[in-house]
Amino acid sequence: MIRLAEMPDNSSRDDSLRRKLWWLILARVVTAVCLLWAGERWTHGDLQGQGSWRSPGTVLLVIGVLTIIYAIGHRLSRAVVLQARLQFAIDILLVTWLIGITNNIHSPYTALYIVIISLASVFLGPRDAIITSVACAVAFTGCALAVIVGISPRATQGFESSLSETIQSVGLFDVAFFVVGLLSARLAERQSRSDVQLIAATQSLATLRALHERIVESIRSGVVTTDLEGKIYTFNAAAEEITGYDSADVRGQEASILFGDISDDIKQSLRAAEASEASPRFEANCLTAEGLRLRLGFGISPLFSEAGETTGIVITFQDLTQIRALEEASRRQDRLAAVGRMAASIAHEIRNPLAAMRGSIQMLRGEMGADPAQAQLMEIILRESDRLNRIIADFLNYARPRSIVRSSTDVGELLRETFTLMRHSPEITDQQKLEEHLPDEPLLADVDAEQLRQVFWNLARNALQAMPTAGTLRAEVSLKRNGRLRITFADTGCGMSPEQVEHLFEPFSSTTGGSGLGLSIVYQIIRDHGGTINARSRQGQGTTIIIELPFLVDDGRSLKPDQPN
Repeated sequence: MIRLAEMPDNSSRDDSLRRKLWWLILARVVTAVCLLWAGERWTHGDLQGQGSWRSPGTVLLVIGVLTIIYAIGHRLSRAVVLQARLQFAIDILLVTWLIGITNNIHSPYTALYIVIISLASVFLGPRDAIITSVACAVAFTGCALAVIVGISPRATQGFESSLSETIQSVGLFDVAFFVVGLLSARLAERQSRSDVQLIAATQSLATLRALHERIVESIRSGVVTTDLEGKIYTFNAAAEEITGYDSADVRGQEASILFGDISDDIKQSLRAAEASEASPRFEANCLTAEGLRLRLGFGISPLFSEAGETTGIVITFQDLTQIRALEEASRRQDRLAAVGRMAASIAHEIRNPLAAMRGSIQMLRGEMGADPAQAQLMEIILRESDRLNRIIADFLNYARPRSIVRSSTDVGELLRETFTLMRHSPEITDQQKLEEHLPDEPLLADVDAEQLRQVFWNLARNALQAMPTAGTLRAEVSLKRNGRLRITFADTGCGMSPEQVEHLFEPFSSTTGGSGLGLSIVYQIIRDHGGTINARSRQGQGTTIIIELPFLVDDGRSLKPDQPN
């Protein structure tokens, strides 16, 4: 017994029947023309000369008018089942009329009853097939009775069979109609079951496919499937979120745009799968759609077909950038912890005699004569002592940072003030341009204004030193969709190599000839504020520094990255 949940809905059944009726209307016209032509040749013009209402032209005219009526009804009415039943009923009457005006029970058009019964089973189902067979038997029997009782105008023309032979022929045809009706009903029932099973299988497949897609999309790891040539086939939502690429943009491209050349990794993973060993893990650097550098950890597994053949590979990956950054920061802190404590004490001890030496030299310079060479040497000593004092001050700031005093601060206004001071600084030349792109509305962050001003100042000074002859430093503050406040510094300077970018925020790693502590202090301040800082650069094409901080909403809460804006 078929459950209701497995039955196709009436709307889809009516739509299918509506499409079939168009073909039935057209096929009826073509079939009528062919049969009338064949019947005319068979009966040697038996229809000719029997009155205009019996001529083939009249039959075709009737069929043509009915076809127009069927088409109009099909266009205007939504009751397709009723239309189909009416058309089959009229078809039975037309065939009965053709039999009556040709040769009655010996008419070649008797076989059309079987065609009507078969079509009714296809279009309307088992029950209508049986009803149609009964209607055909009744119509044919009525036509034969008209001959027997003398009602038919053809009763005395060419009707030479005895009454018993006529009854036998009529009974044989009626039995044939019933048998065809039963067989057609049986076939229609089987077809209906097959259709229901096919629909149920299709629905089950669609459900499984939707479930599979939901599972893949719900996985918080990036999932990429490729064919055997390494071209990307699927790209889930987590992969889009991690890399910033849209699935439509990367589909069909090589997986190397994300992971680089992984051909050796694929071979190693396939060998491990064949040996039933654990799949190895790999790491690779990746550039996001915005050009940011990521560290991805990924695993590779073969994708099998139902026949067990390898048809592609599945790559699952996670963003390890933050983890690796924390590990590197931890290692950096461990390396510098012991040295930092000792060096801070030494720096203090150096700073005191350095101040005494500088004061003594200043006094000696006042007592010395106007010898230019000696005055120049004094200036060199004083300048270098000042530089040494700045290095010690930077180191102490890095080794012993002061505590953060947070307050609600307009980051855009803070950047504007910093650039205003920088424009009046003697360090900037006429060929160096400063541009800030700030929003009209204030963007608040819960930060230490003095420390953030130090960050802006250090980044601006580094950018100017990277383009000593000429260039443009462009700064921008914006609010991203992930609820983070983004601050961007982009210069047109000399740029850096990948190795320099990798060690950019490490202590004593200078790219501009300074102490190498300025960007380390910047990194530490941003990290202590719960933010992130990234750099991308190419030699000869400038450098871009991107800072992201938690955004402060109106009620004073810092908006976390996973909260809606």
